[in-house]
Amino acid sequence: MTQLLTTERGEILIREAKPADAVQFRELRLGALQDSPIAFTADYQKNLSHSLKYWEDMLTMQADESTIFLAEHKSKLIGMTGIARGSSPKTRHGAWIWGVYVKPEWRGLHIAEEFINACCAWAKARKIVLAKLGVAAVNQPAIRCYERCGFKTYGTEPHAIFYEGKYYDEYLMVVNLNDKQNHR
Repeated sequence: MTQLLTTERGEILIREAKPADAVQFRELRLGALQDSPIAFTADYQKNLSHSLKYWEDMLTMQADESTIFLAEHKSKLIGMTGIARGSSPKTRHGAWIWGVYVKPEWRGLHIAEEFINACCAWAKARKIVLAKLGVAAVNQPAIRCYERCGFKTYGTEPHAIFYEGKYYDEYLMVVNLNDKQNHR
């Protein structure tokens, strides 16, 4: 699944990741964890210690279970997100979107929306009904993005993230992929 997004800064390719992306993906992910530590539950120091094989394995997805989408401009990665289907027979109708990130200099071009749309299309192709995600309650630009994509807040996890001595709540959001009014 690939899409080409035309922006004022040039064409951006949205595509599924492959193991050969491991080196660039590692750099992008570590950069995301440093740039936006409150946006992710993953820890920079822990991820820094992972071997290249870890990153390659992360990009070796099972077709109907999970995938990672990358945004690429002139062969350089500028953004990422992942989606994983529920693993239990009782939760396979849902999927969790995680790790949405666009480099700061590329924000404002609707790349994150394209990521969400790609994740939802991936999910719908697998007959998944619900797409869910979590977002730090202080991250208003991301919340607005997800709302534009049809997501609604269904709960708040208090103190979900602890960073530098402070707790941050996380909003839990969902979209019903069968509801035409909710998702374009």
